[in-house]
Amino acid sequence: MNNKDSSFIKKLNEFKGWLYLLPAIIFLGIFMVYPLIDVFVYSFEEGYNFASQSFFGTGMYNYSYVLHDPYFLQAVKNTFIIVIITVPLSTIIALFISVLLSRIEKLRSLFQTIYFLPYVTNTLAVGLVFMILFKKTAYTDGMINLLINAFGGSSVDFIDGPYWAKMTVMCIYTIWIVMPFKILILTSALSSVNPDYYSAARVDGTRPWRIFYRITLPMISPMIFYLVITGFIGAFKAYSDEVALFGVDLNSAGMNTIVGYVYDMLYGDSGGYPSFASAAAIILFIIVLTITVINLMISDSDN
Repeated sequence: MNNKDSSFIKKLNEFKGWLYLLPAIIFLGIFMVYPLIDVFVYSFEEGYNFASQSFFGTGMYNYSYVLHDPYFLQAVKNTFIIVIITVPLSTIIALFISVLLSRIEKLRSLFQTIYFLPYVTNTLAVGLVFMILFKKTAYTDGMINLLINAFGGSSVDFIDGPYWAKMTVMCIYTIWIVMPFKILILTSALSSVNPDYYSAARVDGTRPWRIFYRITLPMISPMIFYLVITGFIGAFKAYSDEVALFGVDLNSAGMNTIVGYVYDMLYGDSGGYPSFASAAAIILFIIVLTITVINLMISDSDN
């Protein structure tokens, strides 16, 4: 076979590879790339109207309005608090539980199933359970308040009460929802670590905490960074969890998120403003992209 024939076969294989990728490229282009471009264009069209497909100008007014809207600023504050608290805590707790599970020989599968149940349970159903646990009513203060009272504390309305109480419930709920998936991933990562490393360390008399710090963490660090990055992205997209706890009128509850603000601008009581919703969505995209890039840079520097 001469060079011309081998070059032709190579080009043919490359063409076949692109041909196999074509359905996925078309799908991503229609449902991801095109909507993103469309939203970016809408964000600069002032006063865009869905019905008439018209607008009265272009510029940065939509971004200015959104960035000065008290509801959006509150949504940004809520979202960042949820992200900053829930992502590190859920990852640390999941790692702790995964390490304990990896040391259990008997009934390990049973415990893994129990911890994974919240992940496959409907979000609204879990929210209803949390409301029963935390909400004060005319008939009961809720199970959590009963425990607080038992230790000499006073009852707190966690659902309709002060902001710190509502945010506490929101963070606990979010951690409860996301932790099962992290436990599953970290348990699998721990089981893939070569046991010979542990045996060699024990022969040398290395202490358990040093084994964990020097062997376990470096070996599973790619999975930890994966969970951190996906955790940040998921927390920034939070909306259904808040609805499950505080209802659809999140602005009145003071518990709206950026995604909830976008939804309200499109379909809520203040709806009918696709230009403002598009601007808020682009701002969210920029925030998530920036944090993802920072996490990837940190991950590469550690490696």
